[in-house]
Amino acid sequence: MAKINDYYQKRQLMDQLAQELQQLENDQALQSELEFEKKVKELMDEYDKSPRDVLQILVAIDPSVAAKAGTSTNAGSRPKRPLITYKNPHTGEVVETRGGNHKTLKEWRKEYGAEAVKSWAS
Repeated sequence: MAKINDYYQKRQLMDQLAQELQQLENDQALQSELEFEKKVKELMDEYDKSPRDVLQILVAIDPSVAAKAGTSTNAGSRPKRPLITYKNPHTGEVVETRGGNHKTLKEWRKEYGAEAVKSWAS
């Protein structure tokens, strides 16, 4: 009996998905996006361009496209350094930095010494 229950559950799920798919197909916004996609693909075929070529063109026009697309314009770039938080126990001041070349950290190192400031990192 377990198989027949499984069958009916899957059948019901298929009917529900078919209904949702039908609603999407009738959506004008989706139709517009599909038409745009079709035209872009036709242009790519006409000019023998790959999606990567198109993306490079778009990045040249608007560099913010690279960040949105999740691509890096600098091949082989390093990953970000970890964020380190320093808390001065004398003043309670907090500094968050990814590098050691922070103005406040330099001042603290002069005043309290490099080892002391290093011990304040968390």
